Amino acid sequence: MTVDASSPGFTTTVAALRLRTWLLGRGQPMAVIDLFTDVDFKVIVDDRADVHIASKDGRFYLGWFPDGRPGYSGEGWKVAVTGTADAPGYSISFDTETPVDVVAAAVTRILATSSPVAPA
Repeated sequence: MTVDASSPGFTTTVAALRLRTWLLGRGQPMAVIDLFTDVDFKVIVDDRADVHIASKDGRFYLGWFPDGRPGYSGEGWKVAVTGTADAPGYSISFDTETPVDVVAAAVTRILATSSPVAPA
């Protein structure tokens, strides 16, 4: 076996790498916040300018922390859905640099899967 030391590493072309552009940058948080209505959700802005949104039944929560969630390194968004006696809940976190369109897509899907419970 011979090694060509004049050309260390590997070679490729830009076409072979199939380079892509990716959505980057925070964006405007209103793209997420505007998904909620006063009819079904309560919005609170606290003294740190963090935004907290909760469903009126208390089972859905979204927090936006523009400077990061206190006590959590780099967490900018927190989404949580409380479970029931029959099924556990879940939560999703996004860091402060996650593009708002990504957060909005996740929240939109979560909201689409919810439905009002028929009165007993």
